[in-house]
Amino acid sequence: MAFDFKKEERALYQPKTQPSIIEVPRMNYLAVRGQGDPNQKDGAYQQAIPLLYGVAYTIKMSYKGDHQIPGFFEYVVPPLEGFWWQEDGAAMDYGKKDQMHFLSLIRLPAFATPQEVEWAKEQAAKKKKQDFSSVEFFSYEEGLCVQCMHMGSYDDEPATVRSLHEYAAAKGYAVDITDARFHHEIYLSDPNKCEVSKRKTVLRLPIRKMEQEKK
Repeated sequence: MAFDFKKEERALYQPKTQPSIIEVPRMNYLAVRGQGDPNQKDGAYQQAIPLLYGVAYTIKMSYKGDHQIPGFFEYVVPPLEGFWWQEDGAAMDYGKKDQMHFLSLIRLPAFATPQEVEWAKEQAAKKKKQDFSSVEFFSYEEGLCVQCMHMGSYDDEPATVRSLHEYAAAKGYAVDITDARFHHEIYLSDPNKCEVSKRKTVLRLPIRKMEQEKK
């Protein structure tokens, strides 16, 4: 049976709707960087998604070809994720989506090295006659975070984000959004196939102990 990160690492992908604190380890991703309203048709975000999946599925299906990746095992391609931020580093302003910066992500299994990602980009470009050069190997350790499952529309996320801030504060932590730590979303539902009210999105924010705040 193919390895499924969502099932094997439930703490990361299946949190409860009530906030909780988690230590997130270093993970490797395919990533595409950009800026703009994620809902804009043919915008930077909409263009990034097929690039990620093109490379992700090239790696996933590599075992059926001549290129054998050391340590390969069959797996389910993990869900689409995104790190989001705005220039001022403040709380996300959902009314200014055109000012959003993003790192659109798909997690990689450990055997997918930077060299294998470059191979997959070349193969995807040959097959699809498309430029995949914007896809990069991205390694990142989130560290201490507060998270929960958000149910429903993306536009209703601010209320859930507030609950994460409140929970963190009650536990002695402060949300720690910086130019190196980001608002994180994991999209467990296909918005084209799932009713809005049933959409599942993991919301995760970096935190630090309050005594670490700068004087």
